[in-house]
Amino acid sequence: MTTTTKMSRRKALKLATAASALPLVHIRTAGAAGKLAVAFWDHWVPAGNDIMQKQVNTWAAANKVEVTADFVTGNGNKLMMTGVAEAQAKTGHDMYTFFNWDVHNSWESLLPVDDVMGRLIAKNGAPSGTAEYLAKKNPGWIAVPSSSGTQNKTPCARISWFNKNGLDLQAMYPAKPGHVDAQDGWTWDALLKYAELAQKDGMTFALGMGGSTNSDATDTHGAMFHAFGATLIDIKGNLQLQSDEMRQVLEFAQRLVKFYPPDAVSYDDASNNRALISGKSALIFNPPSAWAVAKRDSPAVAADCWTIPSPSGPKGRFNPTATFFWGVWKFSKNQSAGKELIEYLMQPEQVEPRCTTTEGYDIPPYAGLLDFKCWETVAPPPGTVYNYPQRPWHNAKPSLTASEAPPDIAVQIYNRAIHNQMMARLRESQTIPQVLAWAKDELEGFTR
Repeated sequence: MTTTTKMSRRKALKLATAASALPLVHIRTAGAAGKLAVAFWDHWVPAGNDIMQKQVNTWAAANKVEVTADFVTGNGNKLMMTGVAEAQAKTGHDMYTFFNWDVHNSWESLLPVDDVMGRLIAKNGAPSGTAEYLAKKNPGWIAVPSSSGTQNKTPCARISWFNKNGLDLQAMYPAKPGHVDAQDGWTWDALLKYAELAQKDGMTFALGMGGSTNSDATDTHGAMFHAFGATLIDIKGNLQLQSDEMRQVLEFAQRLVKFYPPDAVSYDDASNNRALISGKSALIFNPPSAWAVAKRDSPAVAADCWTIPSPSGPKGRFNPTATFFWGVWKFSKNQSAGKELIEYLMQPEQVEPRCTTTEGYDIPPYAGLLDFKCWETVAPPPGTVYNYPQRPWHNAKPSLTASEAPPDIAVQIYNRAIHNQMMARLRESQTIPQVLAWAKDELEGFTR
């Protein structure tokens, strides 16, 4: 038997308090009768919650476990704050969902899952580099990378506008496997050229440089810095602001920011979506959420969209990522059931139907789970998100902004949107030495 609710942070905290008084459930195996409380991310696609609930119901019935499934919104950081509150109170759900850096917020309270990950890797292939960076803490895995909500934030571009300006997106990245010679010309310099054309044409590239509420921009700029090999702080915690690569990316950024929208510094994560859907933008960096809303509200725009990998730079092609994880609390009264439910949900037989239901939005962060048919069939137009997952022939690497630094420093760089603020200062005509001096002052505060 299972029950489900959408959970606010206040309700979750009340549940955590009440749970501390519950008796310990005797567990022999996950197949024994018992109770399990799980918290999932409240998927932006309503059908995403529905199919997750059905899969949990199936597992619960087969294993005779009474499961309570709550879907916690990520809006207002409620998913993150509820998880931190449960970790501090040492009570609440048994299994919890974590987004990006949230694993590190609560890692000391998480049960090691090397056994689960060993079996999943053997079956599903290697996890992405960014997933491993976020969920491995010496000596091993503390959370399981999940497909639900995991995304790339690569360009979604208007087919007709680029065709008019001499670039056939569908020929450059067709909806079929194989090496794509034309992609060699898709560089950050090329993006700069088309951004200038878009501005002249009244069709901007909706690139932002807002603060902490503009994670899309943070992810985009992190991928751009990686493509130039520019590092703010290296893995040993040393500042790297005076490198040739840093000067090169900032000189490029000086030219690029001239073609950002006039209100780019006030962007949040909905701004680029609105610009695409309204027909005012020729390109954004985003998962297919903007396309999906356009499909509902502006079908002509949706039918004119094509998702492609990020541009390449001197050091290669880097695709922005955002990853979700599932973990089991050390204070869980039903740890074995929590781990077995996670392992069940990450089997291909469950992952593919969820991915299909969300129209390819969810990307499994495992190398062996990227051949689902849904990315070929999602429309309009057919194949519009085929190149949304990272394909081997894209010659790309996953990017997590600031991940060249140790996680405890990188999370501060990310949350303070340092890359965005550097771009905004260039937009305000500050010199590169001025921008670097500001960044040095900020970064030294993270390393003291």
